[in-house]
Amino acid sequence: MSRTRTAMLAALALVAGASGTAFASVPAAEAGLSAVPCTVDYKVQNQWDTGFTTAVTVTNNGAAKSSWSVKWAYAGNQTVTSGWNAKFSQSGTAVTVANESYNGTLGTGGSVSFGFNASYSGTNALPTAFTLDGVTCNVDDGSGGGGGGGGGTGSRVDNPYAGAKVYVNPEWSAKAAAEPGGSRVSDQPTGVWLDRIAAIEGVGGGMGLRDHLDAALAQKGSGEEVVQLVVYDLPGRDCAALASNGELGPTEIDRYKTEFIDPIEAILADPKYAALRIVTTVEIDSLPNLVTNTGSRATATPQCDTMLANGNYVKGVGYALAELGAIPNVYNYLDAGHHGWIGWDDNFAPSATLFRQAATSEGATVDDVAGFITNTANYSALKENNFTINDSVNGTSVRQSKWVDWNRYVDEQSFAQAFRSQLVSAGFNANIGMLIDTSRNGWGGTARPTGPGAQTSVDTYIDGGRYDRRIHVGNWCNQSGAGLGERPQAGPASGIDAYVWMKPPGESDGSSSAIPNDEGKGFDRMCDPTYTGNARNGNSMSGALPNAPLSGHWFSAQFQQLMQNAYPPLS
Repeated sequence: MSRTRTAMLAALALVAGASGTAFASVPAAEAGLSAVPCTVDYKVQNQWDTGFTTAVTVTNNGAAKSSWSVKWAYAGNQTVTSGWNAKFSQSGTAVTVANESYNGTLGTGGSVSFGFNASYSGTNALPTAFTLDGVTCNVDDGSGGGGGGGGGTGSRVDNPYAGAKVYVNPEWSAKAAAEPGGSRVSDQPTGVWLDRIAAIEGVGGGMGLRDHLDAALAQKGSGEEVVQLVVYDLPGRDCAALASNGELGPTEIDRYKTEFIDPIEAILADPKYAALRIVTTVEIDSLPNLVTNTGSRATATPQCDTMLANGNYVKGVGYALAELGAIPNVYNYLDAGHHGWIGWDDNFAPSATLFRQAATSEGATVDDVAGFITNTANYSALKENNFTINDSVNGTSVRQSKWVDWNRYVDEQSFAQAFRSQLVSAGFNANIGMLIDTSRNGWGGTARPTGPGAQTSVDTYIDGGRYDRRIHVGNWCNQSGAGLGERPQAGPASGIDAYVWMKPPGESDGSSSAIPNDEGKGFDRMCDPTYTGNARNGNSMSGALPNAPLSGHWFSAQFQQLMQNAYPPLS
């Protein structure tokens, strides 16, 4: 696809009157823009403490239809309990209304009406966007004109998370809410993983990229909204971890560009979505592998050597940054591993140098990088409060402990802040920000230490005081004892744009045993709880939970553990 800047088009305004009616207007008609394709009149007729009755009228201004489907999403916990004149279904906050057999015909200029009863608690905010057969009927930009795709300024900002809501994926939310106690976290924002070509349109009847963006517009209202996407399908993906291998072979860089990145770019560049702040997490677990798992290192793999030699990780990342970075409301965050991966002296600076190489290849520039993300889908503790890297025990530095093993960083926040400075030194812009994935690094529960370990030796001191209870810092698959970490929040510390839950809690890292599948995912012994390890985890036990499904599939036992061990604890 060509590298173009997308102009923002004028949007149609949703007007929410004091009567509880939401409707689309056509203020731009005399400006030469096409008429709004549909209008929706959503009127709350009656409301009480726990429920309400609503009448909806949809007018079709486009081509005549023989069947129709209207969709919207709620910002709260509104749940449709019964309806009439249409077929209703609901998944999480997302509502779908389809015609009955007797009212499927909807001519140009024709209208159809239906109604429903619903329950709620708290507030009953009006939906802010509706679609008719996938076409947006009304969008609230807070002004009756202005930036396309909804409300907000539409201008680029330094930190996209500042002053913005973040998209709650209704598919993940529904799974979380269905778990006992899951409603405590089911309203949290998580990343949407585009981990294969089919995910762009939606897999197995699930939501595709446009569905998620439309749902984000519905959640947005008149403020700002961030949508978090994980762009994750490089050729020869995850060359050191079989559980997350991808569908594309090592040489299929052209397919990656034309069948994966180009279609994503085309959707994100749609002016309909111009007022969303779209955060793309670009290709986790890719570039760091070229530093740590190649050449003469004990951790090297033939697959990583191949990807270093053919350059397709660098080319793929550069192409993704260039194409997606050309869209004004897209913010690219490049994956930067975690402290237990590139925190060592021989990995730290070389990683920053390699990242700049990728960010200046295939037409990309450092201006296409808003920042970096650390700890994606990993378990490294955010802050270790019971010791610092400068401590010593009986004259022995904590760096000599088996756990720290000469690393210069003991937790993610100190690493992210230091690595940000290194990245700037390597040529990235001084205003880049860092994201830290805190979805599974809380390490609470009864095993959480309350103070430093005994000073018998440097190892007893570290092992007795560390929050991160993994057997080895190299363990990454479905870790036993892990808990939810800090809740997503913007600007929590210097240089940190946000804590995020980019990995949706409850989604497996990989299967505990080999499972045949058509998703290109292999079996990695690091997900087998009986595995005794390899050079990348110091030949330690894997620490993985048993009975895990394929990566990305729902893992109820893990989700329950994460809630049980959450820190801060769940109320």
